[in-house]
Amino acid sequence: MSRGRLEAFSDGVFAVAITLLALNLAVKGPGYGTLAHQLAHQWPGYLAYLISFFTIGIIWVNHHTLVANVAVVTRKLLFLNLILLLFVVLIPVATGTVADYLAEGGSEAKLAVAVYGIVLEGMSLSFAAMLEWSLGEGRARVPVPPEKRWAARRRFMSGGLVYLLVIGGAFISAPVALGLSGLIGIYYIFERTPTLSAVGDADQAGEDV
Repeated sequence: MSRGRLEAFSDGVFAVAITLLALNLAVKGPGYGTLAHQLAHQWPGYLAYLISFFTIGIIWVNHHTLVANVAVVTRKLLFLNLILLLFVVLIPVATGTVADYLAEGGSEAKLAVAVYGIVLEGMSLSFAAMLEWSLGEGRARVPVPPEKRWAARRRFMSGGLVYLLVIGGAFISAPVALGLSGLIGIYYIFERTPTLSAVGDADQAGEDV
């Protein structure tokens, strides 16, 4: 399978997942209190939507960066990619659960945010597995030098450790844990994929020849 096909399929899944997030934003309508009251009561849904929207968007950007440097698409990579997409599609489900329970507080809200953190942890681990695969010999167009691989792992995989704090912290304070998951997204806005600059330099060199 070509790299383009892998990206096209993945892009379709990302697009569906990010669209499904909006389904959790609808209010119940007349008969359930004033519109202003319903909108105010729905604040957890808006917060979870923003965090999840940018989380999926950042995953999409970093996925493109990582796959762009893949030299050969193997069966193992395809299955690792499927596992990543499995968790991406679960993000809207976990987001809807947070939206339903966070405003009520209590143990149910804590469990909802913990489940949200578990989904994000699964996404992070599967993404880390794709990175680890790409570090193998002959798998990258521009490989990461062996002496820089541990630094690349730390930069790219550190979010997975923080998601563990989200899961545990959810049982202490659900809103704080949810906010922490948003901060992880901000961390990954900045370039953490170790191949982007290398690929860009290689492409530029090819254009200059």
